[in-house]
Amino acid sequence: MLKYVLAIACLLFVAPLTSFAQSAPAINPPTYCTTTGGVVQSRTPEYGTNGGTPLVLAYPRDFCDYVSKDGSTHIDLLLTTLVTKKPTLAALAYYAKTKVNLRKCAGGPGSCYCSGVGGTDEFGGVSAAGGGWVLSTNVNDVLDVCAFPDLSAIDAYGLFYHSHGIIRGRSLKGLLRFPDPY
Repeated sequence: MLKYVLAIACLLFVAPLTSFAQSAPAINPPTYCTTTGGVVQSRTPEYGTNGGTPLVLAYPRDFCDYVSKDGSTHIDLLLTTLVTKKPTLAALAYYAKTKVNLRKCAGGPGSCYCSGVGGTDEFGGVSAAGGGWVLSTNVNDVLDVCAFPDLSAIDAYGLFYHSHGIIRGRSLKGLLRFPDPY
């Protein structure tokens, strides 16, 4: 029994470049990001970003960052989430604009909203240590990413604000290759 549990754990947590929610893209994800007005950013997951020396974790990922015309806001998502034509939990959460009762939640609204729609942005559980996805060119740029069980991911605050009709960066409708099903 233990060998089956370990095999499943390896599939879910060790396969760094696999996403169960994606079909093999027929396009080049970084090219798609840049040709639609985004910027490809390499980010590394780190635990303990709220002070001291953070623990740099394995499996950096590439995100597409869409910045508003005036440069004041942005929204990021995994390249694989952006380019797949199949539904992902991140894309469905973005399109659905589900209302979540934030009064029952401790922490920031992006984090609470993420948890309320079935994702997580937590590194090591609820703690003051913090964690996030750190930009490779700026260690002070830490992104709060809402990750879902299908390995899709999107900016937690962009997701939260979108659920309230506020666009951060750019609207992903028409940019996500999976169309709005609602």
